[in-house]
Amino acid sequence: MHEFSIVSALINQCEELAAENKATGIARVAVKIGVLSGVEPQLVKTAFDTFREDGICRGAELEMEIAPLELDCHACGAHSIPDDIAYLCPACNSRDIKISGGEEMLLMQLELMYD
Repeated sequence: MHEFSIVSALINQCEELAAENKATGIARVAVKIGVLSGVEPQLVKTAFDTFREDGICRGAELEMEIAPLELDCHACGAHSIPDDIAYLCPACNSRDIKISGGEEMLLMQLELMYD
């Protein structure tokens, strides 16, 4: 379960950002997880709930946005978000594509608290 190490790194990043901004707590952590990232959202939630209890993220809410697969077609120039995980351009059925989204996991927002 690599989600535990990912969430551990996420919480460390949140703690560093909170310290840099002299925050006393974190109320909300928003992340974007791509459908092809290899990260299971439910396991991220479980790991976050487990690891947050020992630090400044205690009580923080985790918001997850699931980012769809995005393709750029070199043949016709189309940018598309296919309905399913397919490696064909939906506009022209070309296989000459580049994945331009859906593989990432990003910290999008952090809501800090101050006394």
